[in-house]
Amino acid sequence: MNPTRPPRGLYAITPDETDTERLLARVETVLSAGATWLQYRNKAADTALREHQARHLLPLCRRHGVPLIVNDDWRLAAALRADGAHLGEDDGEIAAARAALGDAAILGASCYDDLKLARLAADAGASYVAFGAFFPSPTKPNARQATLDLLRDSAPLGLPRVAIGGITPDNARPLVDAGADLLAVISGVFDAVDPAAAVRAYLHCFDALPARSPITTDIPTP
Repeated sequence: MNPTRPPRGLYAITPDETDTERLLARVETVLSAGATWLQYRNKAADTALREHQARHLLPLCRRHGVPLIVNDDWRLAAALRADGAHLGEDDGEIAAARAALGDAAILGASCYDDLKLARLAADAGASYVAFGAFFPSPTKPNARQATLDLLRDSAPLGLPRVAIGGITPDNARPLVDAGADLLAVISGVFDAVDPAAAVRAYLHCFDALPARSPITTDIPTP
């Protein structure tokens, strides 16, 4: 077993890419540059393509020692023995996903702009809570707007906090200062002219910060 790196840094989320080979090449660049976690998300793909792409992303993530987290579908995560799943409010119960995936899995919950949702997710077994959108987002232009107070007020939950939504290297530092452990980004990385440089720019937002305790999760050895 290999322990995950501490959950602080860039949480890269894949774009809606239907060309699997191109997706793998794009992800390789991002992982090589130092992305902390990877979430597989593809709203444009059917069930078969999602399974195909996630299955091919898994060994790539293993080579880089980066957890692969499957968006929306904990059953697919379980079938592939991925490192975890991320659930929105319509993607099933956190408790059921935890029971199926086991204690070692990374299980995230979208909490939008609602601290109560974060408390419920923590009680149900979530590994981390995600808030957003903090800024206008091209991925979800009508997303609910979150505030920095959510990051501060959720600290007593004792879980890593993920910030998402329109985050750039220029606007990220206040989120980190308020308590964000991971910056979740799609277009800011994958649509960048130089994705590797974009990854490094996001990681620089965590420079000169004191260490925080990581969650304990194992990545299976291939």
